[in-house]
Amino acid sequence: MNTTLKKPSFLDEMRSQLRREGYAYSTENTYCDWVRRFVKFHGFLDRESMLIDSTARVEQFLTNLAVEQNVAPSTQNQALNALVYCYCKVLQVPFSDLKASRSRKEPRIPVVLTKEEVGEVLSVMDGAAGLIAKLLYASGLRITEAVRLRVQDIDFGFKQITVRDGKGKKDRVTPLANNLVPLIENQLKMVKTLHLQDLEKGLGSVYLPYALAKKYPNADKELGWQYAFPSRNLAVDPRSGIMRRHHIDQSVVNKAIKRAVKQCSIYKKVSAHTFRHSFATHLLQTGTDIRTIQALLGHADLRTTMIYTHVLKQGGQGVVSPFDNL
Repeated sequence: MNTTLKKPSFLDEMRSQLRREGYAYSTENTYCDWVRRFVKFHGFLDRESMLIDSTARVEQFLTNLAVEQNVAPSTQNQALNALVYCYCKVLQVPFSDLKASRSRKEPRIPVVLTKEEVGEVLSVMDGAAGLIAKLLYASGLRITEAVRLRVQDIDFGFKQITVRDGKGKKDRVTPLANNLVPLIENQLKMVKTLHLQDLEKGLGSVYLPYALAKKYPNADKELGWQYAFPSRNLAVDPRSGIMRRHHIDQSVVNKAIKRAVKQCSIYKKVSAHTFRHSFATHLLQTGTDIRTIQALLGHADLRTTMIYTHVLKQGGQGVVSPFDNL
């Protein structure tokens, strides 16, 4: 009888490393997909072949993305990050001095809605998707941060929302609008009812990040850890194999926003992130300090926040068109 343990595949090894370091499941899938595309591009047959002239091979792949496939700078950077992680953490062969052609990232002025447009769009949205869209504008959240909110992250006493493990793995606090309190309270009552029903069925477990499930064995079934915007359906957790109720999918919110914008006959290119842009811009217009906005948005660099100053003056560069003086 052969008792030799089967050696895990390269991608399985990479997934295990990502999970040990607490990366999000979406990041895990994205990184593995880029490595799979990299391997296919060069036709590697084993990990040993990946170690031969690795820096040049990565440069060729990134150059192809920029020159032949004309991908966005963020896409190329994502591929680079995945390959750097792969070589440094899994293959343990770091490389440096990459000379690949890089996609050019030109400065883009964000799409911003006026206060009237925001009010019009939000007025035709309802349900959980509508409440999430209101939170995006009211608190300046990213859509991933909004759908991942836990019940305990919403503080009615201090009128604030705590964003856990946001972009860059940073925590921050952002304001909770008074006008949203009754709506959120009703949402959390629904969450409690749904959670009690799941517990009665022997379910009610929720995903906990890092090693919290081991540190607090019963925390996964506590109300405070449940998602504030749970999915309608139960699903098997792809990591643990446990039947759980995950958070609402981002696509549900995105589709609802798209329908609402079309219904309001607004022809700007509006996405979930537009509400975050509008939050920052409207705060600037009412005199909020730029560094305060930087902290609320969770920007590491003030220059990222400064892009919103373009609307402080009406008209391009604050200039009145000569046509208005005819």
